[in-house]
Amino acid sequence: IYDVIEDVHAALEGMLAPTIREQVLGQAEIRAVFKVPKAGKVAGCYVTEGLIKRGAKVRLVRDGVVYWEGNLSALRRFKDDAREVASGYECGMSFSNQQDFHEGDIVEAFELVEEKRTLD
Repeated sequence: IYDVIEDVHAALEGMLAPTIREQVLGQAEIRAVFKVPKAGKVAGCYVTEGLIKRGAKVRLVRDGVVYWEGNLSALRRFKDDAREVASGYECGMSFSNQQDFHEGDIVEAFELVEEKRTLD
């Protein structure tokens, strides 16, 4: 009978939808804005905390208020594409469908992590 209870418990846990948690990866400050032919505007940034990963979800913050959330479309270090840029380094970023950013804005990179829920 204990095996049956454990099987039912495991089946019920499998039916629970996972919780989605946001994990902040890092922060960068936009220090310059460049206009690049073909690419549009590019943000010249300095990573202040953590790291920024290519393809991560990002939000743009101005004066403490989030005004845009979307995807990071390009991440470069000098002329080369970069997979990630760590704290203390400079990089260039462009954002999907967003051209309205200014010097002093904060870029916050995060990822969504799925966690299994349990009945305990």
